[in-house]
Amino acid sequence: MKKIFMMGFAALGAFYSAAAHDSKKAESHMVTVKEVIQTTNYTYLHVHDGALLRWLAVPLMEAREGQTYYYSKPMVMTDFESPELKRKFDTVFFLGAVSPIPIGSEPAHQAVAAVDDKNYKRTAKPEARMDIKLEKAADGVTVAELLANKEKYAGKTVKIRAQVTKYNPQIMDKNWIHVQDGTQQAGKFDLMVTSQNEVKVGDNVLLEGQISLNKDFGYGYTFEIMMENAVVKH
Repeated sequence: MKKIFMMGFAALGAFYSAAAHDSKKAESHMVTVKEVIQTTNYTYLHVHDGALLRWLAVPLMEAREGQTYYYSKPMVMTDFESPELKRKFDTVFFLGAVSPIPIGSEPAHQAVAAVDDKNYKRTAKPEARMDIKLEKAADGVTVAELLANKEKYAGKTVKIRAQVTKYNPQIMDKNWIHVQDGTQQAGKFDLMVTSQNEVKVGDNVLLEGQISLNKDFGYGYTFEIMMENAVVKH
């Protein structure tokens, strides 16, 4: 069964806006909202898309029945099950954002950005740096060391002790975890981690996984450095 929890790709963080798409190449679809379902992290929109009814999923936003939006380049998932809603959808179109004007129009990017700034509770802004003080893992590395020596650690399996600052489960069959350990490098302090293990925001965890560079998952979601397939130990 396929599962996904977008975001954010906001994230993916991650996660982060449909404005990343090329408006000249995007085919704009106009939809009218029939029903709105709000969850902890995402808004589900049941919309009229021409003669069809379909479900769209976007990061949290304010939306009402009868509103008109435009979207392009969806990630289409079939047989999607939402654990929070305890509901299975035949098909869901996942999007980084929707626009109040046609995507192909000249000011579309500015319009989508305006929607993000006004309505989205999760945006493309960097993660806030937390006041965290953790002891470095034995035979491990810190976030700062990874950021400062990316090429040295690329492809290697490393350990890091850190705190979970954001958690998005079941994006492309993976759990996506933002972590910090209190260290920073050139103003950067956040590390993206993927894992099959479940965690909670605020957990202090020991992570062991492989470091990857310049990962491009499409849909505007790229990571300069991340830890993949991590084993999580509390």
